[in-house]
Amino acid sequence: MKRTGKFSKILKAETLVLILALLIFGLACSGKREVADLILLNGDILTLEPDLPQASALVIKGNKIIDVCQKDRQALKYRGPDTRVIDLQQAFVTPGIIDAHVHFNQAGALINDANLMKVSDEQGLRKEIDRVVRLLEKGEWITGGLWGAYEQWALGEAAPTTSPKKKEPWRPHRRMIDELTPENPVFVCRYDYQEWLANTAALKAAGLDRKLLKGLELDEKGRPTGIVFRGTPAFQALTQARKPKSETRLLNENRAALKALREAGIVEIHDIATPDQVERFVKLQENGELTCRVWLRPDLSLGAKLKEQGLTMGLHPKTKQKDSWLRYGALKGYIDGIMGTHGALFFEPYSDQPDNYGHWRHHTSDDPELKVGNMEKMYRLIKTGLEAGFVPNVHAIGDRGVAEMLDLYERLKSEGVDLRGFRVIHAQVIRPQDFPRFKALNVIAEVNPYHISDDMRWMEERIGYERCRGAYAFRSLLENGAILSFGSDWPGTSAAEYHMHPKYLIYAAVTRKTLTGQPEGGWFPEQRISVEDCLKAYTINNAYAAFEADLRGSLQKGKLADLTVFDRNLATIPPEEILKTEVVMTIVDGQVVFEKR
Repeated sequence: MKRTGKFSKILKAETLVLILALLIFGLACSGKREVADLILLNGDILTLEPDLPQASALVIKGNKIIDVCQKDRQALKYRGPDTRVIDLQQAFVTPGIIDAHVHFNQAGALINDANLMKVSDEQGLRKEIDRVVRLLEKGEWITGGLWGAYEQWALGEAAPTTSPKKKEPWRPHRRMIDELTPENPVFVCRYDYQEWLANTAALKAAGLDRKLLKGLELDEKGRPTGIVFRGTPAFQALTQARKPKSETRLLNENRAALKALREAGIVEIHDIATPDQVERFVKLQENGELTCRVWLRPDLSLGAKLKEQGLTMGLHPKTKQKDSWLRYGALKGYIDGIMGTHGALFFEPYSDQPDNYGHWRHHTSDDPELKVGNMEKMYRLIKTGLEAGFVPNVHAIGDRGVAEMLDLYERLKSEGVDLRGFRVIHAQVIRPQDFPRFKALNVIAEVNPYHISDDMRWMEERIGYERCRGAYAFRSLLENGAILSFGSDWPGTSAAEYHMHPKYLIYAAVTRKTLTGQPEGGWFPEQRISVEDCLKAYTINNAYAAFEADLRGSLQKGKLADLTVFDRNLATIPPEEILKTEVVMTIVDGQVVFEKR
């Protein structure tokens, strides 16, 4: 039947509406074409997303991932005239590596100031002091040092069961460096802080060339050797004369540390922040020099003060607004000391020091009722922090330190406190009965895998073979359902230098060997874990630990574009090759902050 007139016009209008509806529906299904700022093609991409674990291409616009593609051609539809397209040539891409434990201000000092940890002879001393002199202006002091830390146990060379013959420690002399430092005073320490070396310029600055105070070692002719003993009048005179570092020098140390981080593929650090370093982070951010995100972890004793200032978790220290680059995180507390100085707290004494169980390490308090070793003090500090909106992350290393911390968290849980985000930092030596408690309490085990490669040189000597079964026991933690968080503890302690590059931490967790491959088969090899377990602990788990797993930590559409690109697939290469791995690109917030040329 022929349709004419008004009805025909209505039909045409309906047809037009139908066509438009189909077009709109089609656009909705296919998605409006977006133009990317950056497309990464031909990659070996590990997303850590179960629905799409592997991919070939990533599409980035602004600071976010807008598509994850299994085929390169799917990503190319986002290309525009100004889009940068990078052929990854099958490089291995992971979510951005997050280092959950860094002492940032100390790291820069170890790069630009004296690092004598591996020095135990005149040649090494001269080489390092000469390097530092070239970085400084005339009149600036050279400090730090920590000589002799690896003198007894050479880095990576001693098998775990070796008990080397004790020898007289090497001692430096000012004449070894005086010609190198005529205009730069030097005041550096031994790793245990008991002996210090002052050059002639430092002695003159303190007036010790004219007045020989107690604590200044003299040679057979009555002249200072440069060795100064801690806590003596001579030591006090040098300490008072020492010129503090300028703000410019401190910022340059920060810049050196940021450079090292981006070259290692680190997109974020959880920093044990000091108030002065927080101010420098703000300056660096305002100058556009901050190339990794920073989650600040100030001291647990500062909870009340931060609350008074209107600051809480997630807020920028200056603007007091939400900020994805620089913001406050948890508060860090301490239960005990460290293994390197026999300070970690144990139920049984140290094997090589039968009267030493380690020591409690609590914050100072104005309350005279809170005695050292009283967990009530830690409890009150944590409660104050919680009232300010901060969760606690507490250092506990020895088996008693870990157990006491878990006991306190259990007490808080019984009071109705949600323990999400609570951490035991280090969790270095754990009793068998304490492994299941991490999952039961929903407490994160923040561990430092490179400690295995370094600390095993003296672990058995200090706590014996049986207790070492629970040392750095990552497999036992995982099998008991714990969430692992990886941190480097960079730059280390006074007794050990810890690497920050992720290849060292992953190698240590996967092989449980020293850097030279000892012992064969690994130290307590039943505790080895997989590369994928390591990468989860480094990325999505660390994002979760910072309450931001919905924003980053895996490669997914809509998440922040933070990623690390390695030159080889860590999960498929032989474990021995992990140490050969290099970072070829680091992307933070959609910006390439490092690209290896």
